Amino acid sequence: MTFSIVGRCQQTGQLGIAISSSSIAVGARCPWVRAGVGAVATQNVTLPALGPQVLDLLASGQFDPAAALDRALGASEWSEYRQVTVVDSQGRVAFFSGKEALGTYHAVAGVQCVAAGNMLAGVHVIEAMVPAFEQTSGALADRLLAAMHAAMAAGGEAGPVHSAALKIVGDVSWPMVDLRVDWADDDPIGQLDGLWRAYRPQMQDYLTRALNPTAAPSYGVPGNE
Repeated sequence: MTFSIVGRCQQTGQLGIAISSSSIAVGARCPWVRAGVGAVATQNVTLPALGPQVLDLLASGQFDPAAALDRALGASEWSEYRQVTVVDSQGRVAFFSGKEALGTYHAVAGVQCVAAGNMLAGVHVIEAMVPAFEQTSGALADRLLAAMHAAMAAGGEAGPVHSAALKIVGDVSWPMVDLRVDWADDDPIGQLDGLWRAYRPQMQDYLTRALNPTAAPSYGVPGNE
């Protein structure tokens, strides 16, 4: 039902997730990011609470990703139904796929990234994602989306994909990128890519508005945020 990639940019320290699903509004339940802490994708019969729980454990400074994931999963009696991936602010990674994960499932760790999915057309779908992330240059969003396109080119899910999301944090406490396609009958990943292309030229302006309104550009739109 879902495939995703969590990753860290070694140049900027940004942390992010790209994810898609056959279910509606995957971005509302599955991707969790926290600036300076990490990124967590919780999927497959999703327990959204696992995202904040793992991030809280990482933020405490007492747990690496593997230990944080083990602790969070150990507190739930239904952990074998979950699939979770983690990358922290140092680029360390961890992942878990329970034995009750749906259909064909797989997870692969790469350099400061993890790709995972379930109900897949085949394990090769996930194996295509990590090289795409590692070999793509540019912004973290571009690299995450390249991995998603590679997954679709390799066959994607066993059924149709209907929703997709992209979430990235940088130096501020709120997401610098938080884009979602909650439902589409056709190519939600392509639509998400289009949203990113439209948002990218304005991304820095919105950060400037928040941090120093006197330096922010105006778009001349009444009521503009």
